Amino acid sequence: MMTENNSPIHADVRIGHVHLKVADLERALKFYCGVLGFELQQRFGSQAAFISAGGYHHHIGLNTWESAGGSPPPPRSTGLYHVAVLYPTRAALADALRRLVKAGVELDGAADHGVSEALYLRDPDGNGLELYLDRPVEKWPRTPGGELAMFTRALDLDALLSEAPSA
Repeated sequence: MMTENNSPIHADVRIGHVHLKVADLERALKFYCGVLGFELQQRFGSQAAFISAGGYHHHIGLNTWESAGGSPPPPRSTGLYHVAVLYPTRAALADALRRLVKAGVELDGAADHGVSEALYLRDPDGNGLELYLDRPVEKWPRTPGGELAMFTRALDLDALLSEAPSA
């Protein structure tokens, strides 16, 4: 909420990385690296690992410091809703879908939001993931007054999958 004493945060601020508590580091690495294709950058024994795309120090930290052998939080509790992973192209998002299908990972949903196309799923620890592609800002739906007019419609998964590069 803005008040007259507050100014907005700098427009170039971005969320850089996320750390997830996992029950089993090996299982998490098999999913994030083996299925989604992130690359291991650094590992601290059986307790933590840092993974990324493109050689960055880490986009995702996985650790068992407070969660080894634990269970996901119960429904209707507070906490992280999902981590959103932004893909650079529709072909890259299609490749993510191809990987998920090949690994037998079930989707919680898939949506066209006007501003983006998104795949929703859970990792092996029950953490929510959104794999998505933003549309160019000039293509975002807007009201006649210029406000965003986001929506949720079914995403055509077959059409998306047809754009996946060959494995």
